[in-house]
Amino acid sequence: MAFHDRRGLPCGSGSAAARQAAETALRGLMAYDATALAGIADAIDADPEWPLPRLMKAGFWLSLPEPVRAREAAVELDAVRAHIGRAPPREQAHFAALQRVVEGRWAQACALWDQLLVEHPRDALALHWAHRLDFHRGDALQLRARPARALPEWDAGDPLQPFVLGLYAFGLEECHEYGAAEDAARQALHADAQVRWAIHAVAHVMEMQGRIDDGVAWLRQHQPGWAEGSDLALHLWWHAALLRIEAMDLAGALRLADSHLAGDALRLARDRIDAAALLWRLHLLGVDVASRCRALLDAWRPDADAAGLHAFDDLHALLAMLGAGDLVAAERWIAHCAARVLAAADAARDNHAVAREVGLPLMRGMLALARAQVDTAAEQLYAARAQAPRLGGSHAQRDLIDQTLLAAAAQGSARRLGRALLNERCMAKPATALTRHWIERIGPAEEASA
Repeated sequence: MAFHDRRGLPCGSGSAAARQAAETALRGLMAYDATALAGIADAIDADPEWPLPRLMKAGFWLSLPEPVRAREAAVELDAVRAHIGRAPPREQAHFAALQRVVEGRWAQACALWDQLLVEHPRDALALHWAHRLDFHRGDALQLRARPARALPEWDAGDPLQPFVLGLYAFGLEECHEYGAAEDAARQALHADAQVRWAIHAVAHVMEMQGRIDDGVAWLRQHQPGWAEGSDLALHLWWHAALLRIEAMDLAGALRLADSHLAGDALRLARDRIDAAALLWRLHLLGVDVASRCRALLDAWRPDADAAGLHAFDDLHALLAMLGAGDLVAAERWIAHCAARVLAAADAARDNHAVAREVGLPLMRGMLALARAQVDTAAEQLYAARAQAPRLGGSHAQRDLIDQTLLAAAAQGSARRLGRALLNERCMAKPATALTRHWIERIGPAEEASA
């Protein structure tokens, strides 16, 4: 007998309780609920031989690109092997895609999910996981295009449709379609106030448009929906702190860092990455964050064996070391990352080339700035800048590269380059207090040309 979920998708469990628990967990994943893993556990308990809940758990761990989570995901995939042959082809396709993620073949995983979505455009798991990988790969086009291909096939009354619309909103934002992104996000939130990815998308829109007061008000307005019980809470506090920095309220940003991006809050690598990125921005603006960076490193303890696995993470670990003033540790970390890049056995992973061609040049540029080799830093950072989207993350996250470039330009002979970057910035959005700070540091056009 064939079984189906509430969207009519083939389902490998005859247990109504297991199917309902999986549906609840699926909503939790898409809502970034802190209880999503508990819901997955309920589905596993209700039908231990059903592959899909374990695949959901593996996918959750793999959406956090850190080695310990990948090992936990591999355990779940191993537990599925005995039963996957009897599962519907849809669940087998998810298994194959997640195997590619474990192997570091992210583009292949997304291609498999694309094939699955052509057949089953209402497969929310495929949409969610591929979206996470597109984010980690910095693929703005697919962040927008994949949900766009699927959305017309969704019933507006489906409880998960607003969450798919939230994915689309974020993709629109990363493609600089800010008005459409905000409209889609507001539509999603009108349907379901728990679409936290839509809250996140609008925060990005307002940051990228220089609408600082609007951004502060937006996050405050929606704070009851994201500040508690959400896996996005720390990241949205990070956005709140970025807005403070754009307003040059550095004391306010530091208060948010101490209140929400420090200590026991930093459970996951993505949380520590946000903390490092925030502290580095403050460091570039002359705030003494050395003790905070040392505390962050004590909590993080970057693993040399994992160096070079994910260039985005590697770069942020380096920023914490540089912010702490530990140049010896920074040099050692870059050497560990470079060693993996030289390992032929590692070359099949998608991020191998990213680390070699983007991550290492950026890290060397950051280290040059810390050594006060400011012109070398500006040259190296600018040379790698055009390839920075390959690191993954968002435009807002990668803006720290431009912030670092501006700091290097302001201290050396690359002021004309700094002026060019500021021109680009001012054409993209109204000048914020932060931009005006850099304009003053770089100097007027005639000074920059001198």
